Order: sequence, then structure tokens, then C-alpha cells
Amino acid sequence: MTIDASNMNFEDLNKIVKSTTEDICINKCLGQRYIGSGAKARKITINGTPGNALGAYLDGATIEVNGNAQDAVGNTMNDGKIIIHGSAGDALGYSMRGGTIYVKGSAGYRAGVHMKEYQNKKPVIVIGGGAGSFLGEYLAGGLIIVLGLGSDSTPVGDFTGTGMHGGRIFIRGATKELPQFPAQATADIASHNDLITIKPHITEFANYFSLDAEALMSDKFIMLTPNTKNPYNQLYTKHYR
Repeated sequence: MTIDASNMNFEDLNKIVKSTTEDICINKCLGQRYIGSGAKARKITINGTPGNALGAYLDGATIEVNGNAQDAVGNTMNDGKIIIHGSAGDALGYSMRGGTIYVKGSAGYRAGVHMKEYQNKKPVIVIGGGAGSFLGEYLAGGLIIVLGLGSDSTPVGDFTGTGMHGGRIFIRGATKELPQFPAQATADIASHNDLITIKPHITEFANYFSLDAEALMSDKFIMLTPNTKNPYNQLYTKHYR
């Protein structure tokens, strides 16, 4: 199904999207909110700029955006995939609990806030450009990768990993000037074994955006993990023997 979304109200557009289970292509999208919310196994292609909360509560569908996206992409998504060929706004992957988000460009503030994982559910965000301040704030699980492509400046903003008590954050370009990380995060150079765990995600990212995965993997990465000596770790997590 193909939809011309020009001059279409977001409620009318979403009624059409939810009325069918077949693949959909939305043309001339301009700011309509909540597209693909809760969608299950199918493909939604968007040509244009979707509005806030794209793919909120996504539950298995694939959404591909040929353009930029606004705030709260993948809010509380449970499963599926979101591929953005431009940049994304603030709160990317907010409270995400499963699935993957790939952004070719940059992301705004507070990407990956409150991400979490449980059993086989492990959310992943890969950002090709940079990310704003408070990346991974209160991170409880999952994986965030920032590649810092297209910029010589700092790939992440201030307060990255503030309050994190689970998950991992990888930042490519260890030779670049990085901000001071908060006490809740421990920063180390990622080891060979650490990089093996992220290679499949970088390879998939490179395939979507016609990039060289081996070249991306050849640079050093900083890896942020929770500081186990910090009180946040005891406050928010329970360790089982």
C-alpha cells in the first residue's frame, strides 16, 4: 500500500496505517506523529520527515525513514527495527526495551535514557554521527554505539552515562577530546573481545548506509560500563550468585 501523506492529519494517517497488516510506503510525510506505534511484523517505509514518537511501542515491525526524524523515536519499543537515513531528535530510544535503532546522522539530547534489558531482550542503538548531552542517562541495560562520523569535534555531549547502572556505551574515536564522564560510569579502551560483541551491529549499520564496516572497526573505541563501586549500582540492580 502507498499513502500520499501531504496535508493529511496525523490521526487520519495512523488510522490507515493501523487498518492493514501489509507493507506500507508513506510519501510526502511532514511531521505526522505516532507513525507505526505498536506495529508488528511488517515493513513501513517513510519518505519525508515523521513527527514525534515514531515507532513508539514498536513490536516487531521494521520502519525505514528516508529523511530525518523528530523526537522520541522508538519510545518504549519492544522489538523490531528502525532505520533512519538522516538524523534524529531528542530522546531517541527512550525507555527502549528491545529491538534496534540505526541512525546514519546524529541524535539530539538524552538518547537511550532509561534503556533496559531482560533475558533475551537487549535493545541496541547505533548512531553514525554524534549525540547530545545526557546520552545513556540512567542506562539500565542494552547497548549504545556512537561512531562520530562526519565531525572532528567531540562525538558525545556532557553528562554521558549519568546514573547508568547497566548496559554499555561504546564511543568511536578514542583519540578525540571527550568530556569528563560522571562517577557512575567507568571508561576504558575497548578490548578486542569487547569489539567482537559490537561488530555485528556495526556491520549491519554499514550495510544499510553503504559504509565500510572494517574501516569503522579499525579505530579505537572508549567503552563505558557502570561503576560497581558507585551507590547507583546497589540501588537499582540486584546481584544473584
